[in-house]
Amino acid sequence: MPIPPSALTLETARELLLQRLVPLADELVPLAELHGRVLAAPACAAHDLPPFDNSAMDGYAVRAAEAGGELPVSARISAGDDPAPLASGTAAAIATGAVLPEGADAVVPVELSHELAGAVRFDGPVHVEDHLRRQGADVAAGDELLAAGMRISALGLSGLATSGLTEARCVRRPRVVLLVTGDELVAPGSPLKRGQIHESNSLLIAARCRQLGLDVVATEQVPDSLEQTTALFASSLRRADIVVSSGGVSMGPRDHVKPALAALGVDQLFWRVAVQPGRPVWAGLCGRTLVLGLPGNPLSVLVGLELLLRPAANVLAGLADPLPATLELELATPLRRDRQRTRALPVRIVGRRAEPLRAEASHQVARAAAADGLVIVPPGDGELAAGSIVEVVPISPAT
Repeated sequence: MPIPPSALTLETARELLLQRLVPLADELVPLAELHGRVLAAPACAAHDLPPFDNSAMDGYAVRAAEAGGELPVSARISAGDDPAPLASGTAAAIATGAVLPEGADAVVPVELSHELAGAVRFDGPVHVEDHLRRQGADVAAGDELLAAGMRISALGLSGLATSGLTEARCVRRPRVVLLVTGDELVAPGSPLKRGQIHESNSLLIAARCRQLGLDVVATEQVPDSLEQTTALFASSLRRADIVVSSGGVSMGPRDHVKPALAALGVDQLFWRVAVQPGRPVWAGLCGRTLVLGLPGNPLSVLVGLELLLRPAANVLAGLADPLPATLELELATPLRRDRQRTRALPVRIVGRRAEPLRAEASHQVARAAAADGLVIVPPGDGELAAGSIVEVVPISPAT
């Protein structure tokens, strides 16, 4: 079917969307709650790392110039001890990470040492600075650990803690309200009457939003009524940074999303994108609140989430690079191209290969259940042959 002239390319639609968005306000977040948050300002070390000269090995702290013969062991230093200066002509047994005693300038590993009757000898020469960690060698107090716009990983959280930070300034998490339209939808597990289907989009959207670090504050089912659709959108716009709906954005007699948003004065950015599945997607702004109206079919929802909502939410969350990283993989089986539309199809990533899951229609969510990526098939004639190098957007958790 020919694409209407008003359908934008995916790239143009995404550019229109992202250029209108700005990060949300920032807030001070305690250390225990920082994982997965996005920094609004650089996080800088509160003190030197290491905070003192220490041993990199279990062994013996010595003066290198005195380590050629047998040395009496004058002290035993454990991690957490505050040792006295090293007596001249002696060695001190020392644990990894323990404070280097004043006067020592090398550590000899225990495996190169031989202690007997309170004295120790060493195998081979000993050099100044052997097996030491000097104060501030990792970072100095005030050094930048993580830049603004970075999402804090588990390892990053550890780095902030060990550098003495107890809090950091982060962009507020975007608040999301989900609206699911359709009188034919019933709760999962409920008996199905003829013409009804189990509702799954709210679960898909909410789970993915949480994976992306968003705060899902409410999920509402919207009856097929213009009055009720308008009322629910109005209340959602007052309490959310992002309102995501599924269904009701096409041109049928019970598709009330677009008329409701027009009545509420929401500024339309675009409607319809040249992507398959997911063409009848709607995006707009009400003040600084983003509204994204996704089609009702589950794979169309997935495409809208990954290719439009995800980068938009990343901007609001303050990420320096909002576009998700992509992979270049080898296509395992051929895929048909569309002359006018970008195709975004679920695949399983296996090593360096993308394996299509035979879920090419927008309703085939069960076939796509094992997907962990979307392969991007650019517009064109014919097909992409097996073995072609393709772009894949991973849909594994972002954090």
